[in-house]
Amino acid sequence: MITKSIPSLLTVGNLFLGVIAIILVFNEKPDTAAMMVLIAMLLDGVDGRVARALNVQSEFGKELDSLSDVISFGVAPAFIMYVVAFQELNPAYAWIVTALFPICGALRLARFNVISSAPGYFIGLPIPAAGGVLATLALFKDDIYVSVLLASTFALSILMVSTIKYPNFKKVGIPKSAVWVVPVVIIVAIVLGLIFKNDLSKILFVPLLLYALYGLKKNVDRRLKKRNRKRGKRGDQPEEPVQSEKPA
Repeated sequence: MITKSIPSLLTVGNLFLGVIAIILVFNEKPDTAAMMVLIAMLLDGVDGRVARALNVQSEFGKELDSLSDVISFGVAPAFIMYVVAFQELNPAYAWIVTALFPICGALRLARFNVISSAPGYFIGLPIPAAGGVLATLALFKDDIYVSVLLASTFALSILMVSTIKYPNFKKVGIPKSAVWVVPVVIIVAIVLGLIFKNDLSKILFVPLLLYALYGLKKNVDRRLKKRNRKRGKRGDQPEEPVQSEKPA
């Protein structure tokens, strides 16, 4: 019974950290709030792997995971960005873009739950990655124009509901004999996160951003290849002979 509950406890931990992140940002601690989102990403990354390693996957766990992700990687990062950067903007822009992010995240999760993705790929930017980028991007508010932050929030929202393919690393599993390492990794991550919350959050922003841009680049490359193939096929087709008019 306890073994079956372990993955769900990790998912609840993910949800708990998302709620704590919201509380922290409203208490003027955005750097700690962003770190809570990143640690929640770690829990989200291991709960499914632990479930597969222990062979205790369930529909309940899948639904709980989606509901937790909406809070931790949709609502929490959106609030972090809003409190840090958007409060002085025109309320219409600020409220719409802030609300759009978790809405697109929820749509992305709903689609993921009912439509099977291509093997090895996610369709659309996964909400944990989008939330991680947004939460850590907010920490650069003093270095980036607010208009850029607003546009970035909108772009991340659209990427989540897009049809762009992103690499899926979920098949990298955890052996059953190594499950005991998971709590150790989580504890170490929490300790390091709290000690180096500001610097570590900004460092982790880089690989998260590269992941978001990678799918976009691959999609552009794919479209260019298709366009070149079509042009090549048209060029290979023999031209129709021009019939000369006979003199009357």
